[in-house]
Amino acid sequence: MRVARVEHDTEASRAWKLRRTPRGAVAVRDSAYRDAAVLPTPKPTRSASVAGMTEFVVQTDGLTKRYGDRLAVDRVGMTVRRGEVYGFLGPNGAGKTTTLRMMLGLIRPTAGSARVLGRPAGRPEVTARVGALVEGPGFYPYLSGRDNLRTLARYRRLGPSEVERVLELVDLADRGSDKFKGYSLGMKQRLGVAAAMLGSPELVILDEPTNGLDPAGMADMRRLLLGLARAGQTVLLSSHLLAEVQEICDRVGVINGGRLLRESTVADLRGGPTVRLRATPEDAALAVVMRLAGDDGVRRGDAGSLEVDLPATATPELTRALVADGIDVHEITANERTLEEVFFEMTSEEVLP
Repeated sequence: MRVARVEHDTEASRAWKLRRTPRGAVAVRDSAYRDAAVLPTPKPTRSASVAGMTEFVVQTDGLTKRYGDRLAVDRVGMTVRRGEVYGFLGPNGAGKTTTLRMMLGLIRPTAGSARVLGRPAGRPEVTARVGALVEGPGFYPYLSGRDNLRTLARYRRLGPSEVERVLELVDLADRGSDKFKGYSLGMKQRLGVAAAMLGSPELVILDEPTNGLDPAGMADMRRLLLGLARAGQTVLLSSHLLAEVQEICDRVGVINGGRLLRESTVADLRGGPTVRLRATPEDAALAVVMRLAGDDGVRRGDAGSLEVDLPATATPELTRALVADGIDVHEITANERTLEEVFFEMTSEEVLP
């Protein structure tokens, strides 16, 4: 695996690193930006149902990385299925990037194993089929965006048309002749994604791909990633933008303190809808709710509210029961937890040894 040099970006006041595979970096869909006339992108119905897929593109078993006395990744076992968009979530320092590096063969695990595309991670025949953008893009600052991509394309024996294709994908074709050092943070990020798409790899690994993008750019990136999955490519991304992850990911893994806390579909992780209720007197309302939802089906929320494990269709019956008992109903609404709420709930808990 080839590792490109790191250039210091004074504009962004940070060091950008770009790890390149023999085939390049990461791949993304056909003109996501150019074709982005469409309104908010609904989650597409995939031609091949992700739920029915059984082939694992990524599979780790007891994956562990220790730096001296510090345990960075602790026995992580995760699976990424072919054709899905997988969100890898965790707070800063949780072990996300270290795990991704082990999947790419950039660092060796202390224990455990990672298999990518059916083979041990880091093998040349594996990295040739994987594109990745980890910890931000780094290019030659004195070359244009187009010439940077041409340099990478030559290593992979790809022609100029492939460079133009990926520039179109990320909406940089009009700025491709500008020098990299003059790019904004968002443009640098998009060029990194374009480089990663060279050769249309089977697996795309993106670490914070929307970093530095404006809202329109983030919407375009979302369409781009969904287009990749529609085309049969697999996307593994880490992100702090949980609303974006909720919109585009099929499954997510939540890591904290180096441990994988949960791996599930987004729908299962969020749980079913509940009913939020505010009524007085509270004790009388609680008794009625427990009669309908069970003793374990109700929790006290903020501002004197009750969270009830009942579907939205049960609100008329619940309202009638409360009113029949002389209880004043101030608010009753269907409520569904966001991925962000679930994430903070899970990662705020202390990780026990």
